Amino acid sequence: MTASAAASPVVDFLPYQRAWISDDSRFKIGMFARQTGKTFSTCGECVDDCFRAWADGRRARWVILSRGERQAAEAMTEVIKPFTKAFYEVYNTLVKGGEPRFEESEFRAPQDSGPDAIYRAMETIFPNGSRITALPANPDTARGFSANVILDEFAFHAKSREIWAALFPVISKGGQKLRVISTPNGKGNKFYELMTAEGSVWSRHVTDIYEAVRQGLDRDIDMLRAGMADEDAWAQEYELKWLDEASAWLDYDLISSVESETAGKPDGYRGGTCFVGVDIAARNDLFVIWVMELVGDVLWTREIIAKRRITFAEQEELLAEVFRRYRVVRCAIDQTGMGEKPVEDAQRRHGTDRVEGVLFSGAVKLDLATVLKERFQDRRIRIPAGDPALRADLHAIRSQVGVTGQRRLIADGDTDGHADRFWAGALAAGAAQLDYQPYEYRATGRPAEALGTAEDDDDQRDWWRPPMGGGLRGGL
Repeated sequence: MTASAAASPVVDFLPYQRAWISDDSRFKIGMFARQTGKTFSTCGECVDDCFRAWADGRRARWVILSRGERQAAEAMTEVIKPFTKAFYEVYNTLVKGGEPRFEESEFRAPQDSGPDAIYRAMETIFPNGSRITALPANPDTARGFSANVILDEFAFHAKSREIWAALFPVISKGGQKLRVISTPNGKGNKFYELMTAEGSVWSRHVTDIYEAVRQGLDRDIDMLRAGMADEDAWAQEYELKWLDEASAWLDYDLISSVESETAGKPDGYRGGTCFVGVDIAARNDLFVIWVMELVGDVLWTREIIAKRRITFAEQEELLAEVFRRYRVVRCAIDQTGMGEKPVEDAQRRHGTDRVEGVLFSGAVKLDLATVLKERFQDRRIRIPAGDPALRADLHAIRSQVGVTGQRRLIADGDTDGHADRFWAGALAAGAAQLDYQPYEYRATGRPAEALGTAEDDDDQRDWWRPPMGGGLRGGL
């Protein structure tokens, strides 16, 4: 722009915001505290670039990928539109063709099978052909453009690694700029990897709440901290601490502490009592059976079966095969939603005293996850070593405190399912929570080795009884 325009900026940015905007690096990543204007200043950069391109007789193309449709709409309506109108008021004598216009349209992404996926797109269109588009982030939208890209709150994007894998090849071959901004969200996402990788080509900017206020941001730090009333959340969202252990239900150190090279191998089965957890699935989710054998006081993983897009009949046969090969004394199945009939079928086939349906309320999920976590903490469980999909699922469950003060568990979405392996494992560990049951021996006249064989379900029920009080849901 002109010298007079440079002397009279459209918006008075704070020093750390100006440093971010003026950094013209091709790959730029910023970690900023909440309420410090990271989206504000980044959107200001892309609007400024579009006006400069307009004045210079060239075109600029920007795409904003936000964590969801609502956030994409907010970036457009609350930041891009006001910036565009303000810039036009100042620079309308330097550009020609009329005012920019704002539109809402559909973005269609062709699918391998079935109809196109349709997403709501908000756009600012300039008379010279420059354009800014705001969309929800996912692999479909990430690979759909050859443009400069802003990944807004990238640490909170579902499937951040898939988005990255779809996006970066498009950006790298086209020479476009990439802006990645976020507050931290633990260590299990692509944003953490980009911010901490050594020997990186990224230009990094970090501004916590204390530095932002020191440079002029009008915020009452004490009031914000008292209002949040959660030191873990404050440390992560305002002090920019990587709180993997505080947010992940099972952190990587805890997961690796119970890994064993001999776990997860069916041929390691010793013939002992087994407990099974089953996470029911349909369509794209994983169907998972987790088999644990009790050896002493340790639950050894003998087998994890994970299948995608299989019929309920196939799921039933896989479970029946598990009952044939192992001495299953208790099997807990997710009964929520579509699980009603599979539970009914399994109980009819294997017995109601061995098959328990579990309804996944928030309280039950927390109880099951707590049982599993205690097994990990006490090292009374063994899981297969070197299984990245399993590790990702176990690490995907995060603990959050909601607005009501109740703790809830969510999956971060960065796995090949919805943490289905985690819940199958939690169900198996919960099934193993047996109360003490008094017993006595009685001569039967049959060889001891004939008792409790995998082929004789009735004999197995003779030597085991479920705890009093309704099983899983009563015991938990």
